Amino acid sequence: MPKHIFDPADPLSLDDLLSSDEIAVRESVRTMLAKQIQPHIAEWFEAGKVHEPRALFREFGALGLLGMHLDGYGLPGMSSVDYGLACVELEACDSGIRSMVSVQGSLAMYAIWKWGSEEHKQRWLPAMGTGEAVGCFGLTEADHGSDPASMRTRARRDGDDWIIDGTKMWISNGTFADVAVIWAQTDDGIRGFAVPTDTPGFTARLIEHKMSLRASATAELILEGVRLPADAVFPDVRGLRGPLSCLNEARYGIIWGCMGAARSSFESALEYSMTREQFGRPIGGFQLTQAKLADMCLELHKGLLLALHLGRRKDSVGLSAEQVSFGKLNNVREALDICRNARTILGANGISLEYPVIRHMNNLESVLTYEGTVEMHTLVLGQALTGQNAFGGR
Repeated sequence: MPKHIFDPADPLSLDDLLSSDEIAVRESVRTMLAKQIQPHIAEWFEAGKVHEPRALFREFGALGLLGMHLDGYGLPGMSSVDYGLACVELEACDSGIRSMVSVQGSLAMYAIWKWGSEEHKQRWLPAMGTGEAVGCFGLTEADHGSDPASMRTRARRDGDDWIIDGTKMWISNGTFADVAVIWAQTDDGIRGFAVPTDTPGFTARLIEHKMSLRASATAELILEGVRLPADAVFPDVRGLRGPLSCLNEARYGIIWGCMGAARSSFESALEYSMTREQFGRPIGGFQLTQAKLADMCLELHKGLLLALHLGRRKDSVGLSAEQVSFGKLNNVREALDICRNARTILGANGISLEYPVIRHMNNLESVLTYEGTVEMHTLVLGQALTGQNAFGGR
């Protein structure tokens, strides 16, 4: 297409900033999702479960989506931008689907890849990369979300062994995971453990009655006297540095992914506006509808440009935690606003699962607050701007 022709699907010509290999990654993920998941996702959302999630993980592994930005141990070793582009397509399908992949790759696998022992890496990473093994990440507790330093889960020494007691809440993939990365208080500070889920005393209980991320299994993890050998602990990390480094990896994927949900909702609203007639003409011909569409288009593609900029920096010099908060805070907030505006354009049809908008809107209500609430990311930026710590008065 000539450069001077305006493309509603790419108004800023962002594809010109991508390599042919990056575009091929995006298209391969989009094609797989269109065949394997898109025809079923509304049904899965309504039912509150994914059909055969273990088989789905093997599909993800075959495409190279699991830990795709990690190297070694048979992992793809692709770029952060490649991973980001994949997250857009995954979340354009459904936030719960993207969450399944990002919890596996950016939380569980990254924790083992970054902080685990060589034995942990050899045991788990190759199988997790193919989807033969599934992981989950246990940090959040029922009473300790934004303040993980106050977690109550505790690991104590008993001879050469460790014994863990506690509970973790809102854990994606938890009901069918093979390994759980568990963070716990110890006499030596917060430490991480690779916990096989078939260990006696470990239970995963499905959390039901949720109205968001319904296509993603969410669990409460209960650890009652879980006995582990001495080498189950991550050897070289103590304190919150370990889990927070993993959260920043996952937040990076969210910066991209939420724009996929926004894109899907925007495209649905744009198409609907051109076919839905009122007062003898398509509603896309009315000024108020055009104003909504223009604003949605602006925020969608500004968000994608921000994600691409942060991805290029991550691949070249790395990202600061403040830059990750910048992207997560802006893009999720704007994506949710896009979905809400798209819902108004669809009118009553906007609440029907015949269209993707209400599903994306409901899902993003979770994405807005998980892996750092709006308030926490705002305070991260506030502290960076002023030098004043406003977290909890400490």
